[in-house]
Amino acid sequence: MIDSYLTLKEPVSTRITRKKSRFIGLLYPAISEKEIEEILGRVRRNYHDASHVCYAYRLMGESDPIVYTEDAGEPAGSAGGPIMQQVEAAKLYNVLAVVVRYFGGKKLGLGGLIRAYADVTKEALVEATIVEVKRHVKIEIRFPPELGSAVMGLIHRHSANVEKVTYDEVGHVRILLPPSLLSRFTAELKEASGARASLKEVQ
Repeated sequence: MIDSYLTLKEPVSTRITRKKSRFIGLLYPAISEKEIEEILGRVRRNYHDASHVCYAYRLMGESDPIVYTEDAGEPAGSAGGPIMQQVEAAKLYNVLAVVVRYFGGKKLGLGGLIRAYADVTKEALVEATIVEVKRHVKIEIRFPPELGSAVMGLIHRHSANVEKVTYDEVGHVRILLPPSLLSRFTAELKEASGARASLKEVQ
């Protein structure tokens, strides 16, 4: 799992014209397929008279990216694929890229379509504000109070962010840890505590 990724700060739009066909590029930050469907619903209502509403999205998955492309009636591979290529080239995640086309009466040909869908997406990305999002897993650790120094020392060595620490009959600490460190931290916690500390991920 990666510890950070690039995404959009806010929605952005741009447009180009090719042989009287208008292409409107729309970019949206989105974190789930449900949110994407809601955005697409709004876009389709706003541009209900468009010839095509093509799109691609790339979401951060648990292990691999969730990707999808839609040509929406354009020749196969002429719209969604070129849109996705630009998103991937920008190394973005959690992004929905939509291109709305109004047909101008003259056919562009397969190559012309590919270039138009890629170009309007690229122009929108140039206008976009890109931000880095740091990822973490939230972990709750339970341990016998006498192991407090060993547990807290391990947390400090891994530069984890401590959210909460409580002591009663059992010590509790809640931390935020970069995903890439989880496996090693789990193994070192078991060794440092003699397997007397327990760990679980929480929301």
